[in-house]
Amino acid sequence: MKKYVDAELLKRSLPNDRLELLHLLAYQASMLRMPLYLVGGVVRDILLGRAVNDFDLVVEGDSASFAEYIMKKYGGKILVHPKFGTAAWEINESTLKRLNVPVFRYINSLLSFDFASARSETYAQPGALPTVKRAAIDDDLRRRDFTINAMAFRLDGEHFGELFDPLNGEKDLQDKLIRVLHGKSFMDDPTRILRAVRYAVRFGFEMDADTLKLINAEARGILSQLSGERLRHEFDLMFEEEKIYALLERLKGLDLLNVIHASLITADPSTLLTAAGQRRRPLNVLVDKPEQEFGEFMTPDMFSFRQTLGWVLYLLNLSGDEIASIAKRLTFPTLLTKTARGASSLDKNLSTFMDWKPSQWTFYLDEIPALAVYAVYLVSEDQTLLDYLVKWRTIKPNTTGTDLKNLGLEPGPRYAVILRQLRAAWLDGDVKTEEEEQTLLKKIV
Repeated sequence: MKKYVDAELLKRSLPNDRLELLHLLAYQASMLRMPLYLVGGVVRDILLGRAVNDFDLVVEGDSASFAEYIMKKYGGKILVHPKFGTAAWEINESTLKRLNVPVFRYINSLLSFDFASARSETYAQPGALPTVKRAAIDDDLRRRDFTINAMAFRLDGEHFGELFDPLNGEKDLQDKLIRVLHGKSFMDDPTRILRAVRYAVRFGFEMDADTLKLINAEARGILSQLSGERLRHEFDLMFEEEKIYALLERLKGLDLLNVIHASLITADPSTLLTAAGQRRRPLNVLVDKPEQEFGEFMTPDMFSFRQTLGWVLYLLNLSGDEIASIAKRLTFPTLLTKTARGASSLDKNLSTFMDWKPSQWTFYLDEIPALAVYAVYLVSEDQTLLDYLVKWRTIKPNTTGTDLKNLGLEPGPRYAVILRQLRAAWLDGDVKTEEEEQTLLKKIV
């Protein structure tokens, strides 16, 4: 017997703008006689009553053709990936006006929707990327990782809200279980092991007994052979989780860190808890917009601020050589490696610099990424680091290189020496006004 999901569940989980647009897309899919589905994690989260902002849509048929049809009808632009059978439709303000749906007046930013053709996957060998071919929705659901992610809501026509659940994912949701779909799941894609732990900790679920048994020596061996980029990506996602400490401890308990890199065994996830405890604010709030208080921080382009800070805090107690080795294995961007090593060195040497003047601190800390200084401040609450972040690093002399040139000084290395002396005077309180700076400059020159 067909089962339909209560429409109120969709309304509670989906923003009004997305829900209105879903109805519009569903109508067009029904006109084309092309079944359209919400699939995977979005279905899981809706059934759990969680808010949803991003989701994927699956069509039984050619996703690129469907996206192109929608674009021609409503505008925007599409980006097609034929190899993976996916297409993205981006809409902007002019497109929204053409849609003429009242709720769209509340939308102030670009929206995009991802469409995928329902597909099946086969693996040439354990751990390899899959070979994809188009298939029906049932096949698409059976290629997924866990039963709770293998459900779909149909959207088109009279089928709107119909639940497809061939693997009893809804029951596992109710029983709070993470269950793989078949015995070779972790062999096909061993990153699923890391995702299983992530979902279990996020939702407070347990892995069922058979799934736990599949995290065996053979599966760990294949996991250890994956590329650094694939492994690091899974960790990047972990640092976006609220319960990151429990997650990393669970990985350690399952002997999964050692197979990725031996030094991860001694990395200290409690540093993340220490940081979360500062000012009684949780880590996700602490890292939300720190630049409002501490100024700008540089992070690698491919990382969120939270992911970058998570890595730096997690590796803080390790040596520079250990961090360099992990960075090589997991293909860290250069900036992340430099930041993590800088934080580690600063944390271990902090007590040796206590008698320094502000200028000495500033010139030393200027050589370290500011995010490294911020990370050490979070766990130490050292006032000197705070002074550097919010005040000292922004202090500069009024004199510029142009001023020195106008004084008749020949351009060269001496410019930097003079400007550094002037900055040190401001930092140490020896100069407090522009007039005093000019007096000092005359003495130096």
